[in-house]
Order: sequence, then C-alpha cells, then structure tokens
Amino acid sequence: MQERLEPIFLNILRIVSGFLFFQHGAAKLWGWFDGSVVEFPELRFFAGVIEFFGGLLIMVGFGTRATAFLASGLMAFAYFIVHAPQDFWPYVNGGTTATLYCFIFLYLVVRGGGGFSIDGLLSGRKAGEVT
Repeated sequence: MQERLEPIFLNILRIVSGFLFFQHGAAKLWGWFDGSVVEFPELRFFAGVIEFFGGLLIMVGFGTRATAFLASGLMAFAYFIVHAPQDFWPYVNGGTTATLYCFIFLYLVVRGGGGFSIDGLLSGRKAGEVT
C-alpha cells in the first residue's frame, strides 16, 4: 500500500508547498494577502520574485528540481541572514517556516516533481512513477 500512496503524497506535498510559497512572494511583490510591497532594490524584492514564480513552478511541477534547489537555497540564506542571528532556536527566532521550506524543497530536489506534474508529463512517465 505504501508503494501506491507515496507518489500521491509526493505530488500533494509539492502542490501544497508551492501554493503556500507563492503567497509569500505575492505579499512582497504586490501586497496581496495583507502583505506590504517591497521595492525593487531591496534584497527582499528578489526573494519575493523567487518565492512567487518559484512557488508557481513548484506547484505545477515545471523545472521542479532546479526551482526547488533555488528555493531551498533562498530559505537557507533567509534563515541564516535574518533568523539565526536573533536566537539559536528556530521557534524563538521565527525561522521555523524558512527551515521547513528549506528541507521540503531539498527533498523535492532529490525526488523530483512526481508523476502528476508538467515534468512528469513531459518525460512521458506514468502518474505512479517517481521522476
């Protein structure tokens, strides 16, 4: 049973993670979801671009491995630049979300987008196969 469910949940993890991640970028770039717009030269603007477009690409599973690698690196960078200097513990320094995104995206780098993704469709694999 695990062999049948694992590919389904890989796709669910990818879709939900991408869906949540793109919202962070939308909040930074356009102020959606009660966010505040970050202007162009700020470093957070570039993070917003990666979050928005990377989240959409991960959600649909297009260029999943490369996009997830970039997003994982962004979240590691965000953690060590913004959160870690505040305190050692992620719960205290507000870095739990960045840490989770970092490792979820790192997992997607290794596993790929799954069969129910544009990557999976382009490679001609069946929905149950791991890409």
